[in-house]
Amino acid sequence: MRAVVFLGDRELELREFPDPTPGAGEVVLEMKASGMCGTDLKFYRASKDGGGASSLGLGDLSEPVIAGHEPCGVVAAVGAGVTSRQAKPGDRVMVHHYHGCGLCRHCRTGWAQLCQEGMVVYGATAHGGHAPYIKVPASTLVPLPESLPFATGAAISCGTGTAYGALQRIGLSGRDTIAVFGQGPVGLSAVQLAKAMGARVLAIDINPERRALAKDFGADAVIDPAADDPVEAIRELTEGELLDVALDCSGASEARLAAVKSTRTWGTVCFVGEGGTVTLDVSQDLIRRQLTIVASWTFSSIGQADCARFIVERKIPVENLFTQRYSLDQAVEAYTLFDTQSTGKGVFVF
Repeated sequence: MRAVVFLGDRELELREFPDPTPGAGEVVLEMKASGMCGTDLKFYRASKDGGGASSLGLGDLSEPVIAGHEPCGVVAAVGAGVTSRQAKPGDRVMVHHYHGCGLCRHCRTGWAQLCQEGMVVYGATAHGGHAPYIKVPASTLVPLPESLPFATGAAISCGTGTAYGALQRIGLSGRDTIAVFGQGPVGLSAVQLAKAMGARVLAIDINPERRALAKDFGADAVIDPAADDPVEAIRELTEGELLDVALDCSGASEARLAAVKSTRTWGTVCFVGEGGTVTLDVSQDLIRRQLTIVASWTFSSIGQADCARFIVERKIPVENLFTQRYSLDQAVEAYTLFDTQSTGKGVFVF
């Protein structure tokens, strides 16, 4: 089969791989949708001379792996020891794209990415979903509700699931005003989900296309931080009360700082965007304002299923996140555009 691999320095290629065969406890999925995520850009942009994936803290990878950590498809084959309750041919499934030891307390509660013995990340340290087939342990499968399209399942498998996990961590409610900093796929998902939870939602991004998408997804107001001081704009929009909750999906130091400074006393700030740093005056910015700072990294396998259920029950049009759909043969074009970070979400469909 032909599959996408990242070579570094914004290069990728379609490379030939053998069709996978499931071993004991494993399944092979026929892919139906494989989403593009902002995290992919780290591998796409990584320097060829800097160690590639190894330079990103993912171990020593001697050969490129198949990209894509948002796989969604249909069970095509099962290996020895896989029961019909775990998986059977024809099942519609998502993948919780981490695998750990299965025995530590984190694995047992669905948090394989926190495994005390180390983890496998499909699409980063093991072959991912930008291919016609993917082989994964049966334990990583999460059922895809019949009413959800495969592309929606791909989104839930990382970006949308990450937004849902963060909003659950902070206990967002309809009483809250929340600002979402960064309107990439995770931020846009957060806008959709927060509106469905009843909150008043403000969306911040420097890109006009993404601000327009946020408005379409239900944001009550959008802010361009390149044109207006976001803290002062939020102060005006909240009549001086500031935010109950701020969610940073950008990873940019300026956005993180603005998220803290635009949150009211006793409020909560959640950091989701990875990378970078931020400098805070701990006394003035945090302690003397009684702020709660929360860090949220993706979601558990249980949380992934909960996110899918929430989307079904609230009839949230997650498919609207996808502003581009591609075949694998269009991978160069797809990542060239996605690298501009000016669009919604892209997805490979099979």
